[in-house]
Amino acid sequence: MNLYASLLRTGVPAAVGWLVAVALRRGLDLDTTAASGVLTPVVIFVYYGVFRFAEEHVSPRFGWLLGYARPPKYEDSQFSLPQI
Repeated sequence: MNLYASLLRTGVPAAVGWLVAVALRRGLDLDTTAASGVLTPVVIFVYYGVFRFAEEHVSPRFGWLLGYARPPKYEDSQFSLPQI
């Protein structure tokens, strides 16, 4: 379930970022490569940040806007660094 949740919560902001970048590109005088290369990651970062913050500090219901209602929980694995 954690893999599904993490993939979904990554994919939804990526799809939204792409859609917003495509919409913004129509209103800006940028070539396709510049718009996709700059706008998409910025929109993804902002979208994820806003709704992750809202999920944590306002209501857990905002998690649905990231594609899954709860953030994935990972087991605490104790990894040790190899000794040189």
